[in-house]
Amino acid sequence: MAPESHAWKTFTFFLCVVAIYASYISQGVLQEKLSTKKYGQDGQRFQYLAFLHLPQCAMCFLWSFSMLSIWQGEPRSKPPPLRAYCAPSISNTIGPACGILALRYISFPAQVLAKSSKMIPVMLMGAIVYGVRYTLQEYLCTLLVAGGVSIFALGKNTSISSKVASPNAPLGYGLCLLNLGLDGFTNASQDSLTARYQHINAWHIMMGMNLWGTIYMSLFMFLVPGAGGFPAWRFCASHLDVSWDIFWFCLCGAIGQNFIFLTISRFGALANTTVTTTRKFVSILISSIWNKNSLSRQQWTGVCMVFGGLSYQIWLTYQKKHRQAAEGRVTVSTVGTQTPQRGRSPVSHHRGRSPSIHRARKRHHHLHR
Repeated sequence: MAPESHAWKTFTFFLCVVAIYASYISQGVLQEKLSTKKYGQDGQRFQYLAFLHLPQCAMCFLWSFSMLSIWQGEPRSKPPPLRAYCAPSISNTIGPACGILALRYISFPAQVLAKSSKMIPVMLMGAIVYGVRYTLQEYLCTLLVAGGVSIFALGKNTSISSKVASPNAPLGYGLCLLNLGLDGFTNASQDSLTARYQHINAWHIMMGMNLWGTIYMSLFMFLVPGAGGFPAWRFCASHLDVSWDIFWFCLCGAIGQNFIFLTISRFGALANTTVTTTRKFVSILISSIWNKNSLSRQQWTGVCMVFGGLSYQIWLTYQKKHRQAAEGRVTVSTVGTQTPQRGRSPVSHHRGRSPSIHRARKRHHHLHR
């Protein structure tokens, strides 16, 4: 197969960036609309925000199933059985539902900022539980992000607070923190699946996780008393504009997931982190303009601190990856002058990877997901 041209790779990356920005910014606008708008002549809010994760899972399942039906991959590839996704899907179902439900208690910009601070629980768990040592620069990034979120949360803004259905900042930020913790468990579970099954791809993970997510959310919403499945269904049936908003919300999420997976597979996790981080900042900017959520000067200071810390973290990761690549080239050139051991080919001798470099790459992969 002929290698891709530089122009084609550039066009593909540009397409991924535009698709991720368009889909997730549109989904953010719709998400905020669903949590704040009063529908119908009676002016009722759609209060069943956790219900949104059910059609979102169903839409992502249908999308990934369609992609796998069109592009079946290698004839000999054997994807993991669907039961392998049963346990990881529990956290993948509860986590995003908590993130959506947080919009009942905090504003959309606050939710985006809180969910952007994933590095804080990851680094705390790594340092306390696993004894991972982080650099001073990484701790500086964490302090910037934590300080920015705190400054934003302490800033008062009556124009935004009046749009929230039930303002309760501790509960809203607590739900976001739970979302981040469960996302970390989901990422680790997906890494385990990728390590166990060689022929798995992003669409297999997307299909398996969302199939079980659809099952779990259906059982919870319609069998657990007070979960809100039937009232949400009746509300959508009597307010068709809500149904259309939910449909477009779910479609944007499915398209966004698809291009995030494509970006990671073609250009790496660092490129995806850069795109998604800048996209979150633009989402807050669009929210303040489109929905007239004018932030105070103190809150904009918090926003800039968070994304300043995230941008610095991305730059540190890029620098470390560049150094590791240079060290790898030096190692290969040095080993290449030696005589390989008996019974080992030069190719297999060169494939060895320094354990310290491997641990560092693994640590930073989890830090930036």
